[in-house]
Amino acid sequence: MFAIVEIAGLQYKVEQDRKLFVNRLQGEIGDKVSFDKVLLTVNGTTTVGAPAVDGISVDAEIIDHVKADKVIVFKKKRRKGYAKKNGHRQQMTQIRITGINGLTDGTAAKQTQAENAEEAAAEN
Repeated sequence: MFAIVEIAGLQYKVEQDRKLFVNRLQGEIGDKVSFDKVLLTVNGTTTVGAPAVDGISVDAEIIDHVKADKVIVFKKKRRKGYAKKNGHRQQMTQIRITGINGLTDGTAAKQTQAENAEEAAAEN
């Protein structure tokens, strides 16, 4: 069971108890956050939103606020005496997915598929 969710403008594949690094979120360490823009869910059957799936949300807990690895930006124009070195460290938030709300158990979908197959076999 997993879902594709949009968090701070980027799309992530999330599962129960998975840890992710996302762009900086508002909130303190230990706060609970919820994401409502779920684009796709897979739980026995695949549900694709247009643009989002209704009635499903993803809950998470903020674990830590960190900085990503440094990225060096070096610009140079040869024979002109121009060289510029710059660095950047992106602010990130580490979150742990605590649950995907609104999904039914996948076994129910499998049972209905099995029942439909049995009915079709009985009719033939």
